[in-house]
This record gives sequence, C-alpha cells and structure tokens, in this order.
Amino acid sequence: MIRDSSPRPHERLDVWRDAMALVESVYRHTATLPDSERFGLTAQLRRTAISVPSNIAEGAARRSTAEYLRFLSIAHGSLAELDTQLQIAERLNFVAPDPSLAQLLDRTFARLNALIRTLDSGPRTIREPSAAYESQIPNPESHAR
Repeated sequence: MIRDSSPRPHERLDVWRDAMALVESVYRHTATLPDSERFGLTAQLRRTAISVPSNIAEGAARRSTAEYLRFLSIAHGSLAELDTQLQIAERLNFVAPDPSLAQLLDRTFARLNALIRTLDSGPRTIREPSAAYESQIPNPESHAR
C-alpha cells in the first residue's frame, strides 16, 4: 500500500501510539495463555485491545467534536474492559502480572482522559468536509510526540 508520507492526525496522537503499543503488548502477553483459551479469553483480550486505537482513529476522522468524544468514550470503555480481562487472566493463573503492560495501560488511560477533557471543554463544532483528517485538538502538537 502506497501512502502519503505525512501521518494522519490520529497517528500524531500520543494516546493512539500508546494504544497501538498496547495492542502489541497484549498480543505478546496472550501468546502464553493455554490453548484451551484460544477462542475464549485470548481472542477477547486481543479484540478488546484492538478496539482502543481503532476507536481513537475513527473518532478523529469524524466531523464533529461530539462524535469524536463518543468514539473516545468507547475507547475508554474498551480500556476498562481490557484491564478487567487482564485481571481475570491473572486471577485464573493463566498469565503472570506484567508491570510494563500495566504501566502502558495506565499511561493510555491517563492520555485518553486528558484528550477527552481537552475536547469536552471546547466548543461543539462541525468540521468542514474538506477537513476530514484535521484534528479537533486545539493544539495537536501538545498531544503529539
């Protein structure tokens, strides 16, 4: 696939980058779950992890701040679901606690909360059709690496 070299707005968000790293970490972490959980907890953990950056990206591509916030809220819910599922896997002794995964989860929660607060405090605007990939963040560089 040939792409323009400039990153899309969601790709410049630290929270999206963290969520992508979280997906990779969850995939590595779940590789050790028992085969009997391949279609159960393993699949659920992976789907939930994938939901986080997917909803951040989809929200960033929406035309209104309200829609963006709705998708960020879904991503936030998926993070809580992922946290719960990881705790279940640990309680069942399927995996050992992973401090680096927990830290990444916490950082993603914090950044997502910050982005939601930033957008929720601003005006509810509708973007122009030509601005489909324009960030709704007042100063996107403040949220980018």
